Amino acid sequence: MTFVSDLEPTALWRHFDTILTIPRASKDEGRMRNHIVESADRLGLAHHADAVGNLVVRKPATPGHEGADITILQSHLDMVQEKNADVAFDFATDAIVPQMQDGYLTAAGTTLGSDNGIGVAAMLSLMGGTAFPHGPLELLFTIDEETGLTGAARLDGGLVQGRRLINLDSEEDGILYVGCAGGGDSQLTLELGAAPAPETGVALAVALRGLKGGHSGVDIHLQRGNAVKLLGRALWAVGLLGHRFALARFEGGSAHNAIPREAFATVVVPTDGQSALLAALDREVAAIRAEYAPADPGMRLTADAIPRPDTVWDSATTERVLRLVNALPHGVEAMSYDIPDLVETSVNLATVVPVNGSLRVGLSSRSSVDSALEAMRRRLRAVGVLAGAAIEEEEAYPGWKPDLDSPLLEVVKTAHRRAFDRDPGVKAIHAGLECGILGKKVPGIDMISFGPRIEFPHSPDERVHIASVGRFYQLLEATLTALA
Repeated sequence: MTFVSDLEPTALWRHFDTILTIPRASKDEGRMRNHIVESADRLGLAHHADAVGNLVVRKPATPGHEGADITILQSHLDMVQEKNADVAFDFATDAIVPQMQDGYLTAAGTTLGSDNGIGVAAMLSLMGGTAFPHGPLELLFTIDEETGLTGAARLDGGLVQGRRLINLDSEEDGILYVGCAGGGDSQLTLELGAAPAPETGVALAVALRGLKGGHSGVDIHLQRGNAVKLLGRALWAVGLLGHRFALARFEGGSAHNAIPREAFATVVVPTDGQSALLAALDREVAAIRAEYAPADPGMRLTADAIPRPDTVWDSATTERVLRLVNALPHGVEAMSYDIPDLVETSVNLATVVPVNGSLRVGLSSRSSVDSALEAMRRRLRAVGVLAGAAIEEEEAYPGWKPDLDSPLLEVVKTAHRRAFDRDPGVKAIHAGLECGILGKKVPGIDMISFGPRIEFPHSPDERVHIASVGRFYQLLEATLTALA
């Protein structure tokens, strides 16, 4: 039997095997950071942290290369913590259980954390020793990337001295990234009105499950179903057909940058209308399932009888919630005019969560064009105002404009050709890499991003292609040798 730590390159995979055992939620990266500090101390490497917890470890150049410019390597410590509803797992205490299948490493019903754990493992491997020449290195570990890149946004720019940076957080084998989208989150809060549940009513727990979800940036173009949108659509449709019901619950999604895979509602329906409502709901979901069959063949609806709650949402609230969910946009808004096949602007209707008598709806907007990003956020604001919701907007983070004349890009392209006898692809990505923010924090910095093949990040289907990790590390070694 092959274990993770037996894979090649062994130093990287042994570190990743350890990372799988360390809880590292966004905003709770302390145990992961302590592990890196302890490793640096054992190796006698200097390290410093800023006020928010971003960490840099400095590794001297190999003998004879002390005069080379400093190269910064950068990864984030946190991971998206998603699991299937039927999986018993506590991310705060449990070690992630890896599985190997068809040349990939994945996890048992949870996210794997290869985003960005493989990058962190590569940097830990470099800390421990290298068999190739390199110049002075600054290994920058940022926090809280997955909930809005806030670690990078609050980085003390003086923490690093280098002026060229390799980000290890992209997810396509053989592709060099030179640009990314900016983005920003919006929260709409809708007050919920209550009414006594009808004494003759029947309560049903309705769930839409089995969707693939995925990363709201890199997977948004795949046009997978959004469970929140689709359950809201089905319930709104049967209401328009005249079937009477009240909601007592509506929620779904778990992270701002993950497409919702599951959504849940508690529906209270008059006893004599139960069969008709269920039949209408089944017909509506069957039509939706047929629409999405190529992208989401596992979609399934369940409706189970449960004890009737004491209160439900009043009729005006039920209608307002379903109108809001149906009116809010989700998916690709525009494609780039400049870069073929690049999504320019999108929005993810990410979460619907009940909080203290109100419903909080979270949305994440992305665009590589600042004006288009702001237009999308204004659109969400307009829909929220029409629904009578309160609106909160987090500060948008900047995109990273491609520089095809970058000296660092030329070095990495040449290193790729020498290592693999072929040219790499050069792309921009519709996701929020920290490079956009770091470019503002450290003016004049030259940046590039590359990584192994990671598929379906931010979902329990996340998997990393094992052989591509070896190529990723080989390119990293070749690039650092060339830069020395």
